[in-house]
Amino acid sequence: MITNFIIEANNHGPSQTTIWRTLNLRYSEEIPPTIEEILEILDDAGYSSKEKFAVRLSLEEALLNAVKHGHKGDPKKEVQLRYQLTPDYLLAEIEDQGPGFNPEDVADPFTPENQERAGGRGLLLMRNYMTWVEFNDTGNCVTMCRRRSKGNPN
Repeated sequence: MITNFIIEANNHGPSQTTIWRTLNLRYSEEIPPTIEEILEILDDAGYSSKEKFAVRLSLEEALLNAVKHGHKGDPKKEVQLRYQLTPDYLLAEIEDQGPGFNPEDVADPFTPENQERAGGRGLLLMRNYMTWVEFNDTGNCVTMCRRRSKGNPN
């Protein structure tokens, strides 16, 4: 399941500590229990059902894309999931060991010519459910942020 668990603390001032958790995955079967672990942490922190749904869907898409497209299912390669949780947001970074891609080249699934094509929906979902989504220049690392809703409605 989880092959590695590392906690890194970075001090940003006298009372601010940022905790990053790192999980490494090789198989798509490791994704659901990994996401469940993160959702439990979000639940304990008081995140709403809506926020947890958004995180679940986005993490699942990013992790599956990394295993399926980035690694082409090669179990010798690891996907690294790094995340930090604060009272205000969840920040997650998913990096694979693949060659990367240009997210701007992904076809828009809303255009008529692409509605029957399988690609592009995961990226669309991540962009719509997270507060923001960014890719590194290589295209093998996505960083996503989900800010908590004001008033935290369920």
